[in-house]
Amino acid sequence: MNFSNILNEIEKIDPEVYERTSGRRHLLKSFGAKVAVAALPFALGSLFKKAYGQTSGDIPGVLNFALTLEYLEAEFYATAIASNGLIPSGAASGAIATIGGHEAAHVNFLKTAITASGNMPVGKPNFDFTAGGLFPDVFSNYATFLAVAQAFEDTGVRAYKGQAGNLKSSNDVLTAALNIHSVEARHASHIRQMRKNNNQGNVKPWITGNQSGIGSPAVQPIYDGEENTTQAGLQITNINSSGVTADAASECFDEPLEKQQVMSIVGPFIVP
Repeated sequence: MNFSNILNEIEKIDPEVYERTSGRRHLLKSFGAKVAVAALPFALGSLFKKAYGQTSGDIPGVLNFALTLEYLEAEFYATAIASNGLIPSGAASGAIATIGGHEAAHVNFLKTAITASGNMPVGKPNFDFTAGGLFPDVFSNYATFLAVAQAFEDTGVRAYKGQAGNLKSSNDVLTAALNIHSVEARHASHIRQMRKNNNQGNVKPWITGNQSGIGSPAVQPIYDGEENTTQAGLQITNINSSGVTADAASECFDEPLEKQQVMSIVGPFIVP
């Protein structure tokens, strides 16, 4: 086990983890050279029990739920990258490689956090990225690949937001989850821009109303509810006579999805 690599993966997701667990960040970063291999699991476990330990709520359950989604995304991008000729060379290839790397880092981070806090990470399911034949050319048609990628990223954004309230008992876990949430949001925005560049319609970097911009009813549950224009009990449309339209109001916020809704969405992509 390369402890330095593990710490680097942690820092990618949660840059402030060292400051929360020790005022001397460089000591943790130097562990890889100074701590015996036999002591690394104990050191790592102590780190996470201090930074990510919880006293209430089903935080391990939430993290395993997130891990299932990250397994899905990481394998999706890895499969796409391995599909010769699918992704155009240049900027597109670089972007997908970067996004895929992020998703793999999320998997590693969540597995490490769950294990080090004394719990068992859920195993990786078997996936069918055609969703039972709904997207048969997902790894041979670039447009289909990008559409499914958008669906996954948009789901991830709403899923993390939906679980935020269940992590309030641990500020550290909540912060780490919201860091991943922000990365997923940037992925979603970039994938949408890639679809626009690929002439797949006037796709915005954000969701308008409950419009998927994909044209398949199979993905509509991902977008249902996004047409909401009321936040914190206030109607945003035309607020203070500002002329804000319903579309613009709906674009301002991503709406949360509950776990059951998310599993229903990704269910067709998971082999029973």
